[in-house]
Amino acid sequence: MAGETVITVVGNLTADPELRYTQNGLPVANFTIASTPRNFDRASGEWKDGEALFLRASVWREFAEHVAGSLTKGMRVIAQGRLRQRSYEDREGQKRTTIELEIDEIGPSLRYATAQVTRAAGGQGGGGQGQFGGGGQPRQQVSEEPWSTPGSQTSADAWSTPGSFGDDTPF
Repeated sequence: MAGETVITVVGNLTADPELRYTQNGLPVANFTIASTPRNFDRASGEWKDGEALFLRASVWREFAEHVAGSLTKGMRVIAQGRLRQRSYEDREGQKRTTIELEIDEIGPSLRYATAQVTRAAGGQGGGGQGQFGGGGQPRQQVSEEPWSTPGSQTSADAWSTPGSFGDDTPF
């Protein structure tokens, strides 16, 4: 939508995503991303941590189950979403305002790690969003690659069968 504040945040999860269900049975996962800037201090010749930003985030529906089953405390993630401001009254009757990130896309950062992506069975478009379903149960492995044409057999190529093209590359 026009006028929404969309941001991308890179940081670490401060705890495992907390998966809950609304009264209507809608899954929602909430978690906090800590993003700490690092700056080079020329005077000391060292890298120094700046002040950390702790940003509450949420995801909904099947996406929430994918996140809760795939991401854990300490993981470095890249998240993109829309900032939402919410006002409420606390237990003492004080009016409070909070800003949260409603996640559109999230995944592990591969800068200092590797990941094995598995396409979720029965997913609605978009590939590899996690390997677990709700309750931490492993999802069914799908043999079809997310980048292949649905229903087609993957043809042999230079990457699928070692040595299938001899010493000459097919391109």
